Amino acid sequence: MTADDSITLTLDGSEIEVPAGATILEAAAEQGIAIPVICYHEATTPNGLCRVCVVDVDDGRVLQPACVATCQPDSTIETDSERVLRSRRTILEMLNASVNLDEAPEIQQMLRDCHADPERFPHAHKRDPELIDDNPFYVRDYAQCVLCWRCVQVCAEDAQFTFALTLKERGHDTSVATAFDISMTESPCVFCGQCIGVCPTGALKPKIEWGMQQGLSEDELRAATRRGRKRDRDRA
Repeated sequence: MTADDSITLTLDGSEIEVPAGATILEAAAEQGIAIPVICYHEATTPNGLCRVCVVDVDDGRVLQPACVATCQPDSTIETDSERVLRSRRTILEMLNASVNLDEAPEIQQMLRDCHADPERFPHAHKRDPELIDDNPFYVRDYAQCVLCWRCVQVCAEDAQFTFALTLKERGHDTSVATAFDISMTESPCVFCGQCIGVCPTGALKPKIEWGMQQGLSEDELRAATRRGRKRDRDRA
């Protein structure tokens, strides 16, 4: 690295040199500083969506998402100031209040690291859509979806170029879906499994794994992987 392709800045009190154009997330990782992320994944394009990775740059008016904000010469960055932690804590508490995070251990650890209060919003309306079992390979439980967009990205330009998944509705009612809510078997989905691989929660799960968790018998598992249909999360 030469002087022409590197810049100097201060990160958490230490002066460091990083490649020009590096994101703050990349610079922090190089220094062994772990910044929490949810929407970011190494297999997808950073989009600054979840805002859990925010950091303080030069005591700016707003915090910056480390996954997309690039390092600037002579800047001062704080990754764990009280202002930063307060912002992350609030975001995680709101997420916990609206989504089932029982099968999201990494996010649960973030809640603990930020000393979040899981009961801060006791009257929040939890998203609880019907589990979708419409194909032989996997189920979609969007009650556990944090809208990180990873599945949509890998299904599109970031990997598969299938475009089977999209987003529908707005605000609290936003959810991942197929175009026009058609079933997966009717969609362009090729059941490659890449969406399951990048999902940070239990929102997308292989049919066999889900069936075993539900206590299905061997015959029921065999039948479940031959067809798919919408069914309630709690089996009759």
